[in-house]
Amino acid sequence: MVRQGNSNNLEILYEAIARIKMLLESEDRAAIAGKAFVSPPTLIQLRDRFGLSPFEEKIILLCAGIELDPKLSSLCAKVAGNPQQNYLTFSLALSRFPDARWQVLSSQSPLQHWQLIEIASHLSLTQAPLSLDRRILSYLLGNPDRDRALQEWIRPLPQSDRLPLPPSYDAIAQAAIETWSNATGNLPLLQLCGIDASIRARIAQQICDRFGFSLHRLPATILPANPSELHQLRHRWEREAILSHSILYIEGDLPHTTERQIALEQFVENLQTPAILSSRQRQYFQNRSALTFDIPPLSYAEKRHLWELHLGETTFQLNGHLDPIAAQFNLNTQTIQAACASLQSDDENAGDRLWDACRQQARPRLEHLAQRIETTATWEDLILPAKEKGILQDLAAQVQQRAKVYEQWGFASKSRRGLGIAALFAGASGTGKTMTAEVLAREFRLDLYRIDLSAVTSKYIGETEKNLAQIFDAAEAGGAVLLFDEADALFGKRTQVKDSHDRHANIEVSYLLQRMEAYQGLAILTTNLKDSLDPAFLRRLRFIINFPFPKADARSEIWRGIFPERTPTQDLDYRKLGQLSVAGGNIRTIALNAAFIAAHADESVAMSHILQATRSEYLKIGQSLTSVEIQGWV
Repeated sequence: MVRQGNSNNLEILYEAIARIKMLLESEDRAAIAGKAFVSPPTLIQLRDRFGLSPFEEKIILLCAGIELDPKLSSLCAKVAGNPQQNYLTFSLALSRFPDARWQVLSSQSPLQHWQLIEIASHLSLTQAPLSLDRRILSYLLGNPDRDRALQEWIRPLPQSDRLPLPPSYDAIAQAAIETWSNATGNLPLLQLCGIDASIRARIAQQICDRFGFSLHRLPATILPANPSELHQLRHRWEREAILSHSILYIEGDLPHTTERQIALEQFVENLQTPAILSSRQRQYFQNRSALTFDIPPLSYAEKRHLWELHLGETTFQLNGHLDPIAAQFNLNTQTIQAACASLQSDDENAGDRLWDACRQQARPRLEHLAQRIETTATWEDLILPAKEKGILQDLAAQVQQRAKVYEQWGFASKSRRGLGIAALFAGASGTGKTMTAEVLAREFRLDLYRIDLSAVTSKYIGETEKNLAQIFDAAEAGGAVLLFDEADALFGKRTQVKDSHDRHANIEVSYLLQRMEAYQGLAILTTNLKDSLDPAFLRRLRFIINFPFPKADARSEIWRGIFPERTPTQDLDYRKLGQLSVAGGNIRTIALNAAFIAAHADESVAMSHILQATRSEYLKIGQSLTSVEIQGWV
């Protein structure tokens, strides 16, 4: 016995199948057909949604009857006068049903166009065996089901929490709902653009909830490139969307592959059922317009309200920690809720623990474009002139006081542009630029990411900008300090346009300048060639710090702190070591190599070991070691 859905629907379905049997058996078919014919609710829905004629309804009922009633197969063979033909054919249906229409043979008829029935391979269309598509049979029986042909591509979007959206995001959802409510004919394509994929999905879910749609997810990255497969996927989904009253949620972020982008364009431009396109950046289609809604990061006030909402009474225990957290991190509602839930009500270090939890959650996924650097250096490790160190202290103060100046004192209300802090560290190699970035990141208790320029720059037009956008978007969550090492390679002077390569390079620089102005985090740029940077770029920098080549007394201070406390040393003269005319980076290399030499000899690090390591380092860098530099060493 078939165990299926609504008993009333099944009862009517079996009654309708019994009437079909009577039509096949009786010679007075016109009299039977003239009586009132009650269709099951699911068949009425199929008729209304796909525009079926009464004749096509009977074919569907007969196909369903063959699946549910074994006697119908033998009846078909009896009517056909052929024991082997125990199946339905168009020929049999056309000959036995009074309201038969030859249009059913057309590929554009609803039965064939929507693939409601399956037609077996045969030399003659009218003699080919007919059967009901499995998904349609389940629907007719009232079963919850999905098209198996789509399961590899399209699946229901996992249900997110039903927490209220923040006001600015709720306004976007309401604007989209109003657009669809006022639409005539087919619903227009909606496009949701923003950094946070989870927020885009929540807004889409709220839109669909308003109209009673279910939401199904299709990643654009798996779209088939073959046009025939793409057409079949689109067509099967359109049928499923009609059956299940569903909206397609297309995740449109793609790598730089022309093949996938073309597939996405073809799919979207030909799709006849409602859809929502979700992507970081706007997508443009030649033959289909989209109503685009940009989803900006939450305002400081909205973020703070979310923190207060989920922290509850714990808010008062944070002792001023909440303002910098709300200003620093751009986290979504679920992440904020999870971070708050992790706190203990009696935790004396709740503020610090909450900051660390946010830093962990905001950590961007940039491993293929950047290297995360473990920060261990402190202010004491920096040997710089007082002037430069003072500028660094000013930079640190601005980062730490952003919440007060931008939000509490209202500077952010004047303009959202230029709220980030960009600094240029200029100086020769080894003068402490990267170490200084470590010190600052450690001071702010943020991750430091060094950008791999070889992975960012690309010969393909538009790819460098896409990589830069990915870096800045990921870092916007607030959990990172960006370090563009040797930035002159990427941010060089814009040149006079002589060919397409110059034009493309200038576009990259211009794009970068715009993103630097809009970026609300801390970006540190290092260069050995300050003069090679674009003047327009320099104007957008909040701080420019020159790292001079260290003088003898500064080099002595570097030597004094270069060896860890546990390293055994013997009779080291730091004043004499300061005579070596090398920068801090070379000093560290010499000290490390000297430690290995001493360890291999099972001795404490002495001047003789450092001398041996110095000769190797000078040979490596192509510099001559003078007698003045090592005078009185040994």
